[in-house]
Amino acid sequence: MKGSFLGLALALSALVPQVAMADEFPLAAFDRGIGVDPVAGLTSTGVPVLNVVRGVSPGAFPWRISGLRAEVRQDGRIRVEGRGLLLTGGNGLGTTAGQRVFATLFCGAPASATASSSNAAGVAIEPNGDFRIDDTLTPAPPSACDSPVLLIISAGNGHWFAAGIPQSDER
Repeated sequence: MKGSFLGLALALSALVPQVAMADEFPLAAFDRGIGVDPVAGLTSTGVPVLNVVRGVSPGAFPWRISGLRAEVRQDGRIRVEGRGLLLTGGNGLGTTAGQRVFATLFCGAPASATASSSNAAGVAIEPNGDFRIDDTLTPAPPSACDSPVLLIISAGNGHWFAAGIPQSDER
């Protein structure tokens, strides 16, 4: 009896790390970022085409970001570290223009993607362009995130300023 109890205990203890590890793998991860260029291109008649991504309009001026790392966990927890998010045009050139930002993760094809966001009140961008988001996405993202897109969005006007580049498995 004692031996079978020990065997059962060992078998169960072997399963516990696997259950704990299930949330160790991120739902989506991003290891670089790009700033927004508000104009995606021109029509054949020279009319500007806005750089709308997943239905979110771009900021009115171009922005740059020198670094971005983000990870979304299976339970919706998100951590984003952004560096150097600054305006590259207009009278606010080289500043944050006092903006606050939040993150939105889109999962799925462009026409049918689901969106999950951190708190829309956002976090302040430091004067040097750095920011950190540590929050939980709502609604919870789907259990699988195909074609992930991460946008850093202005809490003030809902326009996107930067996007995450999905982490490559080839590192």
